[in-house]
Amino acid sequence: MIRSQQRGGLSLLTIDRPEKANSLTGAMLRDLTAALDRAAAAGAQAVILSGTGKVFSAGADLDEARAGLATAPEWEILSARLAAMPCLTIAALNGTLAGGAFGMALACDIRLAVPEARFFYPVMKLGFLPQPSDPVRLARLVGPARAKMILMAGARIEAPEALAWGLIDRILPGPDLLSAAEALAADALAAAPAHVGAIKAMVNKT
Repeated sequence: MIRSQQRGGLSLLTIDRPEKANSLTGAMLRDLTAALDRAAAAGAQAVILSGTGKVFSAGADLDEARAGLATAPEWEILSARLAAMPCLTIAALNGTLAGGAFGMALACDIRLAVPEARFFYPVMKLGFLPQPSDPVRLARLVGPARAKMILMAGARIEAPEALAWGLIDRILPGPDLLSAAEALAADALAAAPAHVGAIKAMVNKT
């Protein structure tokens, strides 16, 4: 359900459960984290994270959410691993992003999305707290008031508004999404892994 493909220094990770809106199980979260560990160990210069079908991810699998996955530590472990990757990370959002899956995109360096994508994180309505790092990263991108609109007011944000807010960085047609992500990764892929990591560390100090 997680497809991993290595092309030289590029690691392509794909959530492949379209029949369930790419909802994530605990095993899938652990698989994603393990794939990132392998990419880092191999000296990857770039990681692209995407999904299959028309939804990037609906968040937690409903059955596992009822059993406790919605508040499980796997989400925070995964987003922390993504944020710590010493390479360029790009979320190529092929559709709607919801719930706990937000953390993956927020932890990436760059977020691209298709025009049809929508963004929502209904923790208030569902009675859950978001994962600890998600509100911090969200507020850094869009500001505290807009973060509260998403997390507390249950706002559903369309792609053009998400772009205007700074939640995503570009809107691209579906057929162009992955090729655009790979084009953005090209300079990193041409550089030494240590050089990529050094520049990322300098930017992250700001």
